[in-house]
Amino acid sequence: MSKMGKYCKAYLLKQFRQFDGWKENTDNIKKDTQEVDGETVEVIQKLTDDDVLYLQENYFVTDGIYKDENIIFENVTDEWKEFCNQVLEFEIPSRGLAC
Repeated sequence: MSKMGKYCKAYLLKQFRQFDGWKENTDNIKKDTQEVDGETVEVIQKLTDDDVLYLQENYFVTDGIYKDENIIFENVTDEWKEFCNQVLEFEIPSRGLAC
């Protein structure tokens, strides 16, 4: 069952790509369904700079609001946290709002 965290914040992918250590796990991109030759098939989407991804309270980046699904980035280091806090101005509110 999917887990929703206490807080996440949406950013454009181009903002995450500014981080020197950014590496996308493209295997975890949400799949879309399309009809091809009368059959419904899953199609892997390609991420673009203008796609919205979610920075979770644990500093993972996901393709959706659930913190344990479609994880695109999970290499949490001190440098990553500093980038998120200083460049992206990511701050978890003291009240812990839900995403």
